[in-house]
Amino acid sequence: MSHEQNDQDRVESRSHLLPEEAAAGSDDPEAQADVILTESDIREDRNVAPDTTLEHRTSDQTVTPNEPPD
Repeated sequence: MSHEQNDQDRVESRSHLLPEEAAAGSDDPEAQADVILTESDIREDRNVAPDTTLEHRTSDQTVTPNEPPD
């Protein structure tokens, strides 16, 4: 898989609106996802300490749900 395909897969995956986003509406979910992921990538790379290890986890790996999903 090329880098460009990987980015497109990320955008397609993120373009599925969260309930809060769906309630607010979106004219272009894919463009919105692209911007969100680009900003996230910028924040991720910002001035980390040399011995810092970046972990890539999904929210279900970091949060214990209080109630079952809808």
